[in-house]
Amino acid sequence: MKFNTKVIHGGQHHDPSTGAVMPPVYQTSTFAQTSPGQPINPDYEYSRAANPTRTALENALASIENGTRALAFSSGLAATDCVLRSFKAGDEIIAMDDLYGGTYRMFTRIYKDPGIKFHFVDMNDIEKFKSLITENTKLVWVETPTNPLMKLVDIQEIAKITKEKKILFAVDNTFATPYLQKPLDLGADIVMHSATKYLGGHSDVIAGALIVKEEALGEQLHFQQFATGATLGPMDSFLVLRGIKTLHLRVERHCQNGEKVADFLDNHIKVKTVYYPGLPSHPFHAIAKKQMSGYGGMVSFTFVSGKKEDAIAFLEKINVFTLAESLGGVESLANHPALMTHASIPEDKRAAVGITDDLVRLSVGIEDIEDLLEDLKQALA
Repeated sequence: MKFNTKVIHGGQHHDPSTGAVMPPVYQTSTFAQTSPGQPINPDYEYSRAANPTRTALENALASIENGTRALAFSSGLAATDCVLRSFKAGDEIIAMDDLYGGTYRMFTRIYKDPGIKFHFVDMNDIEKFKSLITENTKLVWVETPTNPLMKLVDIQEIAKITKEKKILFAVDNTFATPYLQKPLDLGADIVMHSATKYLGGHSDVIAGALIVKEEALGEQLHFQQFATGATLGPMDSFLVLRGIKTLHLRVERHCQNGEKVADFLDNHIKVKTVYYPGLPSHPFHAIAKKQMSGYGGMVSFTFVSGKKEDAIAFLEKINVFTLAESLGGVESLANHPALMTHASIPEDKRAAVGITDDLVRLSVGIEDIEDLLEDLKQALA
């Protein structure tokens, strides 16, 4: 199947008992057994281990990312946490220097004490990246594009190195979505999504996902998920599955609007820098053209004045855009990373990677573009 068909039919089956086209919401915690240890359906004993609605979502996720197995979690951070439970004291992890604030917080505050060592590096500096690899390096973790500076990394280039060194390679594909980028096809071992965002697409669910290439790795991660319990409930699984069925249509519109918003901002007298992979001026535009089929709906920008006050004034004046955390929903959102999503990153670390106090991040929705541009125009006036 091609992608637009996969999001609707990939890995999906009509309900065998009723013929329901959409999988029912199996709102049950447990399943009947005919004899001790012999469930009526061998796949289902207890919903923490497996639930038919969650299974339907996981089958869809594996299909659209071209993976062998997917796991659905209670949040994107729960999915990330599951991966990190694979490592122990003395292990080392190399990560992008520009990360979602929650990921950075988990790496530096939750897993630092157990003795896992983290290195943060600009992975476009390949020699610097390679110099950090030791015999204790067990995982490379990247976002591409990154949150909030839209940095990109060449997934194939990193995959060549991790394969040679036998290191796991995980890609946070939240911003790009599988519609625009397929990390497993490019050499990654694990794909992570905050399914709260584009996969769900309607700002009405918190969810996460892991998709893997190798079945054995999928089994290991499933055991860790089962043993720690961060699974996605059946109703939330249904909502994400429903969202996936329109992913291709929504992301196409997000891309169209994102490009026009980026062009508008790039030519505005009060805007200094626009971070959007689709702009030829973007430092990683060539990588985006190479490994993405579109440029997405995420746009960040700074002010000529460099003043935090100007960013706050802009965010207080928007009307069609909503000032709120999160991204990837049908509605347009605006965010101040330094005060909101990335506040958990120390100020000096934010400054070092370029997250300035005048930086604004936009999640461009699917509204009429004329209304979005008019809102930006009046807020920047």
